[in-house]
Amino acid sequence: MTDQIVFLNAPGDVAQFRIEDQYQDPPGTGEIKIRHHAIGTNFLDVYHRKGIYPLPSYPAVIGAEAAGVVEATGPDVTDFKPGDRVAYAGPPVGAYCSTRNIAAERVVRLPETVSAKPAASSLLKGMTAYLLLKKIHDVGDGSIVLIHAAAGGLGSILVRWAKSLNATVIGTVSTPQKAALAKSYGADHLIVGREADIEGHVKQFTSGIGVDVAYDGIGGEMLIKSIRSVRPFGKAVTIGQAAGPIPPVPVEELRPGKSLSHPSIMAWCADIGRYREAAHAAIRAMETGIVSEIGGEYRLADVANAHEEMETGRSAGSILLIP
Repeated sequence: MTDQIVFLNAPGDVAQFRIEDQYQDPPGTGEIKIRHHAIGTNFLDVYHRKGIYPLPSYPAVIGAEAAGVVEATGPDVTDFKPGDRVAYAGPPVGAYCSTRNIAAERVVRLPETVSAKPAASSLLKGMTAYLLLKKIHDVGDGSIVLIHAAAGGLGSILVRWAKSLNATVIGTVSTPQKAALAKSYGADHLIVGREADIEGHVKQFTSGIGVDVAYDGIGGEMLIKSIRSVRPFGKAVTIGQAAGPIPPVPVEELRPGKSLSHPSIMAWCADIGRYREAAHAAIRAMETGIVSEIGGEYRLADVANAHEEMETGRSAGSILLIP
């Protein structure tokens, strides 16, 4: 089979993708060559494709996580050998290809209990969950959290991980079918429907107090609803804009004493030490079953269809690209 690489010609719709045969140079000093068995997709990829998060130059190769097997090692690489099962996530992007040369320090070894597909669907999301649940806000026994899109790729991991920390989880989903999935992941309470009274339901579930922390990847007008669902001196966290750009937030919405955080897993992972800390935490979580369900698989050459499926919001779980 011919190796392939997906180029993004310029920011825009899926017509900007260009599929070409790939010819990969040998890995350089400190690099390893990975043959991808599965490539994870994230809404981050959509933001890169559309130019919401601009890339330095074009044509570009996007994609922030993948898993596979080491095919070759470059000079000065001692931690890996051909045949090792590995995964990676975070910057620099460039995973939409059959094989990739990447710095060995950006790669983590997979345990025997974690196969390539769940690793590719869960590593970046698991790292994000670790950042959100332990670094941005220390969720623990007795915490009450609000998780939007609780049946989605990141949402399903957040629900499972929060429950492992003995938190109470309130999830939002768009359909009864997704509510059933989120319930199976451990969510204690579900709010169903895009037009639901989020604040009202949260107050009902928390005896009028509100949640300790709300994780909002929806964007649009949802962030204000999330902030209003947070208890006094609690925290709202904005992590995406699947429903559209976030409008300006009046500072008065943060009374009394609420805080608003806008973290970036890619910025967190720019530091190698923090990256490896989060990656190993995510892999340990995977070993306990905290993974993102796989909502669909597409051939790498069908990347346009995969992006269109992601943007519809119909799929529960993560979408994989298979080289």
